[in-house]
Amino acid sequence: MGNKIVTFGELMLRFSKEEKKRLSQSKTFCGNYGGSEANVAVSLAMQGEEVEYVTRLPASQMGRAGAMRLRELGVGTHYILYGGERVGVYYFEEAASLRNASVTYDRAGSAYYYLEPGMIDWREALKDAKVLHVSGITAAITKPAAEATFEAIEVAEQMGLTISIDLNYRKNLWRYEGAQPRETLKRMMGHADVMFGDVIEYEFITEHPKIPFKAVTPDYQMPLDDYRQWYEEIRLLCPRCRKIMIGMRNEISSSHHTLTALLWADEQMYNARIVDIPNVVDPMGVGDAFDGGFLHALNLFPDDNQRILDYSLAAASLKNTIAGDFNLSTEEEIMDVMNDNYQLHDIKIYD
Repeated sequence: MGNKIVTFGELMLRFSKEEKKRLSQSKTFCGNYGGSEANVAVSLAMQGEEVEYVTRLPASQMGRAGAMRLRELGVGTHYILYGGERVGVYYFEEAASLRNASVTYDRAGSAYYYLEPGMIDWREALKDAKVLHVSGITAAITKPAAEATFEAIEVAEQMGLTISIDLNYRKNLWRYEGAQPRETLKRMMGHADVMFGDVIEYEFITEHPKIPFKAVTPDYQMPLDDYRQWYEEIRLLCPRCRKIMIGMRNEISSSHHTLTALLWADEQMYNARIVDIPNVVDPMGVGDAFDGGFLHALNLFPDDNQRILDYSLAAASLKNTIAGDFNLSTEEEIMDVMNDNYQLHDIKIYD
């Protein structure tokens, strides 16, 4: 087993308007590449990890430009499969004052949309790897894509890799005939060694009402006993999982958020401080930045779950300051934020 981390999902084009304009305003779109698993790959590469991204792209200028952008940021693209006609697209309208953000998908018919099991040589793609990271989005597009996701997971398990799962439930994506998002995500959870999600995703899967996170200042008191009870339900769905994270965000306004997370590891619960982010630049990809920070922090602090959590939260917090889907923060920058926060944070471990 090597040191490489492999992520698998759909690379997409994101189109939005500048200065928080509506999609119907102005004639100019801004374009960026993104997508949850690609975001994680870029975050890992920026922190110095060896990372490989697996997807299916068209052999067109747009498909090859996407792969080129990933390579520019240090992500390996050796196992990208080329075929199909188009890159999937999503349109992001930024929140402003009383107006919520919105996402409109245009993914049907993309190269990834026609991905099927057997197309990717997973034993070759996963050689010299230690971690496979996928998400609920990976399995949400089509039934064959879901089957290909489990094909990757099963090969990775046979090869002894750590399986990293981000639940990433997006209700607007599960549209194929016979789609069963809750059952599919539960099946994914059963394979997880490391798992990420937010309160909305855990609420959907467990059918347990989410615990409100209403922090408007960093001194908000978390109802930790309530979260501990909820965790007992969650862990039954992923008995092999070693580390389970739950993230929380409160959107006080369109540009003012608070952010925190909890981690269960080694039969203990760890809580991070609440980060106040008064000038959000771009909230997209924040959870992916947490995932990338977490997987890197497993190497930085292998025996310190509190620092793993604090580092991950610092990575996610920094992403709020960066336009686009990708977290372009380095390990040094994340460490600086974590260490500044660390002086203000009394470590608490709940048995």
